[in-house]
Amino acid sequence: MSTTFKQSGPAQHSGFEYGRSGNPTRDVLERCLASLDNGRFGLTFASGLGATTTVITMLKSGDHIVAGDDLYGGTNRLLRNVALKMGIEIDFVDLTDLPAVEKAIKPNTKLFWMETPTNPLLKVIDIRAVTDVAHKRPGIVVVVDNTFLSSYLQRPLDLGADVVMYSLTKYMNGHSDVIMGAMVTNDEQIYEKLKFLQNATGIVPSPFDCYLVNRSLKTLALRMERHKTNSLAIAKFLEAHPKVERVIHPGLESHPQHELAKRQTYGHSGIMSFYIRGGLDEASAFLKALDVFTLAESLGGYESLAELPSVMTHASVPLEQRITLGITDGLVRLSVGLEDVDDLIADLKQALDKA
Repeated sequence: MSTTFKQSGPAQHSGFEYGRSGNPTRDVLERCLASLDNGRFGLTFASGLGATTTVITMLKSGDHIVAGDDLYGGTNRLLRNVALKMGIEIDFVDLTDLPAVEKAIKPNTKLFWMETPTNPLLKVIDIRAVTDVAHKRPGIVVVVDNTFLSSYLQRPLDLGADVVMYSLTKYMNGHSDVIMGAMVTNDEQIYEKLKFLQNATGIVPSPFDCYLVNRSLKTLALRMERHKTNSLAIAKFLEAHPKVERVIHPGLESHPQHELAKRQTYGHSGIMSFYIRGGLDEASAFLKALDVFTLAESLGGYESLAELPSVMTHASVPLEQRITLGITDGLVRLSVGLEDVDDLIADLKQALDKA
């Protein structure tokens, strides 16, 4: 917990000198995270957006980013309202459309940013295919935000990605008591750039928060298995409900990338979305009627959460883009927790009856 470390002589230390630059607890966590993703190097940050900001800081004015069109609202906001002001060019592309991906690459493209599954529409991106397209042009770094699945269910580095990024706040920590981000890579040159920026910008987590995530990783497998089984059971329940128009869950055969998800992942987590019949009034009535599910933002904790992306997590996404993507006022996102699945289904049923 110390902020500084005793030295045996001027500039003579045993690996740690100042808490921002590194500390034993953070070092243990970073090595553990790297191991979980079959990576060589791990880095942690004060938040998931802090990790994203650090990646963008590697770029300079005039560089170009190809980003998925369906992203976490905070990432979309950071790219549109911060990166653009830095003189960085950005194109938002449907990464399930490989010809469009190839067409989006420019001579100044330096970074590909993708989430898979995407937030909140749960499109599954073919990591290997997109990475192969990007790597035809030397110097392009491919980053995959793996927050929705964790390293237990998907390992992007094994599929060709250069960097895997996390909001550790979500499934990796899983206890709703830490805000933190991370990145893992096998590329030493990328690691050294990010390591310098981690220290230079100071976007670092506290040692105690690192301790908490180290604690949480011990139960990652147990938690993810429960999230996986609970969410699939709920998806099947919702798919058969007359007040539900459509359910989006990669584990369902109705999902357009179901077969890709089976090849690329080891299952799905607790995150899912569905369209309730009607619109804002029906969605609001449903959300207000929930008892076991909590109406709140975030995801990946032990508790079940429900939210309305159009006015909550994705309210900062421009309206035109929300309409194009299908983020309507009837789209509800669920983060299915670890509670008894029968209790969760009963709660959803009674809330739908009141919608």
